[in-house]
Amino acid sequence: MDIATLALVHAILEERGIRRAAVASGRPVASVSAALKRFEAAIAVPLVRRERGNLVPTLEAQSRMADLASANQAIQSLQPHPSGENPDPTPSISLIALERFVTVARSGSIRSASKISGAGQPQLTRQMNNLERDLGYELLIRSPSGIACTPEGLAVIPIAENLLDIWRRLSRASNDRFRRAAATWRFGSVMPLGPESEIARMLAALTAEWHRARPRQPLFVSSTTADELISGLKNRRFDVVLLDLETFPSEFEGRLISRTPLALAGHPSLFARHGDDMRGVLQSNPIAVPSLKSGLRQQATHFIEATLNEQERSRLTLTEVDSIPVILNLVMDHGYLSVLPESSAARVRNAPAMRRLGADYMQSLSLAWQKNALSRQVAESMLGMMLGDQKLGLAPALD
Repeated sequence: MDIATLALVHAILEERGIRRAAVASGRPVASVSAALKRFEAAIAVPLVRRERGNLVPTLEAQSRMADLASANQAIQSLQPHPSGENPDPTPSISLIALERFVTVARSGSIRSASKISGAGQPQLTRQMNNLERDLGYELLIRSPSGIACTPEGLAVIPIAENLLDIWRRLSRASNDRFRRAAATWRFGSVMPLGPESEIARMLAALTAEWHRARPRQPLFVSSTTADELISGLKNRRFDVVLLDLETFPSEFEGRLISRTPLALAGHPSLFARHGDDMRGVLQSNPIAVPSLKSGLRQQATHFIEATLNEQERSRLTLTEVDSIPVILNLVMDHGYLSVLPESSAARVRNAPAMRRLGADYMQSLSLAWQKNALSRQVAESMLGMMLGDQKLGLAPALD
């Protein structure tokens, strides 16, 4: 870890956005975004989530804000600048370099510090020179009798030790979490339609079979949108994910599990008035849909665009709700329409009336995982547990 990353992550959480943090820190947007990913990977915890285009700190981030603020204050004190001037961007000084500086300062020689740290003397000498260059002032006075600190170097010692303590607190929580999670497999899924749905049935079968087959390896199951699942697979918050998409990024392996016909769902009275006139039904009632992060929303949008012209679409009332149970309540009790998987919606108690959309509109369920032998082995095992005897009818693997 380096001090620039700590400072940029603090700026992101303070400014509530990567672009705003980039402006505040004088760094390119790409560098700020990379710092966030680097920090999240180092502590194995997501710090932000996207909410209507904005970055919102997670509860994990909020619990770390005090330490990050203290770290940022310490980092600023490493970079003295004349009053009224804007500070230069924080240099990418590693915490290891600061730790080795403290070792050198307290041991009084490069040779002694080399033995303590396990680093070679040439490497340690070069690291101290680079540290002074990056800070912009001398830390050490070299002489044949050994090494002493400049006044600036003496001032840096407690700052460096404070930063190292802060990072130990952050990483200790991460290490504790890692030890707990090391034996835990993390499975992410799109949200089930309800307890009777195909997805809910598969998740329940997976959980029960996994517990019986691997009692010493906990399984963590979480539901969210397809977009968040892909993001979680990329940064390894999930090991395997169940998506409502037929295709997914080529950096993963996966398998198409099923394709289920979609239907326009609503109260029976709506279809009684309009019969099979889909255009009339769509234009007469509000429509509840998941957010654009879901595969189901993509299919709903495809159907609406194919059925209505641009002027008709502009008059629609679309309500985004990332909760399938809430959408079902809107459909059954409040006069809304929605596009839902036909077979799953039909199993719901007091099921809505439905009109199948046709062969072009399907909910596809795919399992995706990292491209490595262990992930493939575990994913195939999960697949068997989820589908049981149905697994013989699977589509071929997608690479």
